Order: sequence, then C-alpha cells, then structure tokens
Amino acid sequence: MEHDRRRFLQALGVTGATVMAGCADEPAGDAPSLLGRGISPYGERSPFEQAARRLPDTTTLEEASSRTPLQDLDGMITPSSLHFERHHAGVPRIDPAQHELLIHGLVERPLVFTVTELRRLPSISRIYFLECSGNSSSMWRPAPQPSVQAGHGLTSCSNWIGVPLSVLLGEVGVRPEGRWFIAEGADACRMSRSIPIEKAWDDALVAYGQNGEALRPEQGYPIRLLLPGWEGNTSVKWLRRIKVVDQPVMARDETSKYTDLMPDGRARQFTFLMEPKSLITRPSAGRMLTAPGFHEISGIAWSGSGIIARVEVSVDGGATWTDATLQEPVLPKAHTRFTLPWRWDGSERVIASRCTDGTGHVQPTREALVAARGLNSNYHCHAIQAWRITADGRVVDAVA
Repeated sequence: MEHDRRRFLQALGVTGATVMAGCADEPAGDAPSLLGRGISPYGERSPFEQAARRLPDTTTLEEASSRTPLQDLDGMITPSSLHFERHHAGVPRIDPAQHELLIHGLVERPLVFTVTELRRLPSISRIYFLECSGNSSSMWRPAPQPSVQAGHGLTSCSNWIGVPLSVLLGEVGVRPEGRWFIAEGADACRMSRSIPIEKAWDDALVAYGQNGEALRPEQGYPIRLLLPGWEGNTSVKWLRRIKVVDQPVMARDETSKYTDLMPDGRARQFTFLMEPKSLITRPSAGRMLTAPGFHEISGIAWSGSGIIARVEVSVDGGATWTDATLQEPVLPKAHTRFTLPWRWDGSERVIASRCTDGTGHVQPTREALVAARGLNSNYHCHAIQAWRITADGRVVDAVA
C-alpha cells in the first residue's frame, strides 16, 4: 500500500518530503508549501485574469467613459467592476446618510425620501442591460476598431435591485396633467433628462443595488434611476430629484446632445429606445485562431423592445445564415448569450451575427441603416458588425 502511495505521489510530481513540509507549521528548508493564502474581507480575482475596462487615450471629465471587455466575458451578467462608465462631471462622493430624493411638481403630496426609507419599501430584483446611446458610433463613419470592446463596449448587463418608481409616484399622487417627469442627478453638472410618465408606471426603477451589493460609485451610488431598454443617459445616476411636469423641460442634456441629426437637417429627439443588436464576441477583432478545426462562435444579443427571439450567424460574409443557440435564461431587455459550433477550414472568412427581437424587428446592415438615417448622427447605431478571419488566423474588423 505504501509503495502504491509513493508511485501515485511521484506521478503527480510531489515528493513525500514536500507533502510533509506543506503540512508542517513551517516549511522545511526551501521546500515549497502547498498551503494557499488565507481568507480576506473582500474577494479579489486571480492574478492570472487580466480583463479590464478600456480607458480612452485622452479624456475630460465631461466626456469620461470606460468600456466593458465584452470579449473576455461569459454568460449574460457583467461583473460590477467591469460595467462600463459614462459620466459628465466626474464621480461624486456621496454619503448615503446625507442623501435624499425629492419628488415634487404636479403631485398631491411632495415628499422627500432618505436612502434608508427607500430601502424599507417593497423592492424588486431584475436583470437588465444598460447601453450608452453612443455605443458603436464608430460604425457610422465607418472606422475599423481593434476590438469588440473598443467599438461596442458601452453596454453591460446587471442584476439591479431597488424600488419601482411607480411605488414612489403612488405615494406622492401624480395629478392628471402630469405627463412627463424630469430626473436630476447630484453630480456637478446636475445631469437631467425629461421622461414620459408612462415609463414610470411601466418598469422604471430607483435602484440601490447591483449584482447583489450596493451600487458602485461610478454607477450612481447610493441611488440611480434605471429605465430598462432605454438609452443609458436617461437612467440618471446619483438621483436627487424627480419633478413631475406637463411637458418636456428641454434641459441642456437633451438639446445640446442625445438627438439624432437626419439627412434633411431635422433632428430626431427623445429617441429613447435601444433597438435590437447582436455582436460576436468570440472570435472578434484582436483575437487569434491558433489552428483550423473546431471553434465555438459566441456572442450577445439584446433589445430595448423586449426579448430576443432569434440570432443568426453567417460565416461567409452574409451569403448564408444559420440559427444560433440561445442560452438560457432568455430575458426581456437583457443580454442574451448565443453560441454556434463551427469548424474552421483555415481559409479567409467573414463572420457576423444578426438578431430578431420579439416584435419582429431584425437587426439591419450598415448600408440599410445609413439609407434610412444618413451619416449625421453619432447615436443609436445597431448595425450588423462583421469580423474578418485571415488565413493565418488573425481576426480583424471587416471594414479594415
């Protein structure tokens, strides 16, 4: 029996002396210890994992943003630490014990809620994506991107926890003439957006939690507005005030930006909805296929209109399309992971995905989108993204 044990340990490359050293209070001589590190008060990832948000080469507080490493993620949930950022005046430091939410305007009973009081109210937990309206804007030009993160990383998906805004509006009593509300943040620029009141009664959330813990400061700590399926700037962070009004306020942030200039010179305003979109994240630009053979094509799809009904993948530049598998859970207004088994023959290929949502809306080609909206906008690009795989296995943006 002891002989068999020695043979087993030798096959593992472990000597008896090493095992004994690892079990002792102090390692004997220079023998390595098998004991790991101890517990810690807050978890950290392995040093072998290097996924990080992409920061811009140059930035200002007004234009600050970071991008989620979509190519490194699995499943549908984005870790809070990798959720993209976008803010207009830096991240404020807010003491939740001092923070309050005022709801007033065309209401019967104006009220002020502390964070503690909000946490006492009935809560819900929902998984929703959040996407900046400027995500994928490089495709309008078009400009080749070095990675899916660089071109499309202004989208993330989290489990959000908070109080339905409808509960709070029920407490204050909205008057019949109250058809809109304006949400205002506590950041230095007082970020503000006018929102139709119907969204409040539908699925708007005053969130204080993300992925099981408190919001991160860059995500609006201690509370933020969350408008599922709508452009990210409407989900006002560091929420401090909601005023019920009878019409849009035409605030700075909804007139100086976040409008879509059309070919005839007119601008579309209040284009809240984020349309159906999909991306192949593996393989994608910046990656390498080391050899021909089996590879799994994987990506994400989402739509502000609700559920993703179908994702198709092409490996021949759009000549033919094959249905991908949608991984469960498939939830409305959330990232949906799709996969397709594929055997690469080593030849140059162009791969792409397109999705269809529950309303029947199909993700368009860039050419179709430009034909409808022109090239003057910087927002709401949901065109099909294609990646080129060269014969030596390099993956690049297909427009390169």
